[in-house]
Parts: sequence; C-alpha cells; structure tokens
Amino acid sequence: MDAVLADMLAVIKGTVADNWDEVKSTADQMLKRKKERLGLLAELRIKDEISQEKFESRLMDEKLVVEAELNAVAVISKAIAQKAANAAMEILDKAVTVAIKSVL
Repeated sequence: MDAVLADMLAVIKGTVADNWDEVKSTADQMLKRKKERLGLLAELRIKDEISQEKFESRLMDEKLVVEAELNAVAVISKAIAQKAANAAMEILDKAVTVAIKSVL
C-alpha cells in the first residue's frame, strides 16, 4: 500500500506540476490519512469480499473526497483538482486489478 500511495502522490504531483509546492503538503497529509481506508478498500476487493461494482462506487466516493480536499488548496483550479483525483484513484484501481490477477 505504501508503494501505491507513493505512486498516487507522484501522479498528483505530475498533474499539478506548476503548483506542486503549494499542493505537496496537503496531498501528502491527505493520502497518509486515507492510507488505512484505501488499503481496506483494496483488500476487500482483492479478496473478492466486495464486487467490482461496489469497489468502483467506493472508489468514486473516495475520488470525490480527494477532489474536495485538493480544491481546498486555493491555488489550483477545479479542473486540475479533478484531474489529480482521477489520476490518483486510477493508480489504486490498477494496483488492485494487478493484485487480483496475481491471486487468480
């Protein structure tokens, strides 16, 4: 999960490039706070304890929360926040997909 969170932070950095200095602290703290919840969500899906549809629904909820937290940083626009949130959750989704395939 640490590697996935690092990848999520890196993709956020790439998305907000010019504003990274202003966003870095917020994004890093946000992902650290979400580590346990995102890890649990990933684990539930990998163990097939929730359906793909439920996982995607929860991922969308998390994406909206990440977007809202990034929007709190006034220096970035809503579009950039949406792009960063989408990219971060895509990293988690891909990591879970890879984990599921390795279990099968």
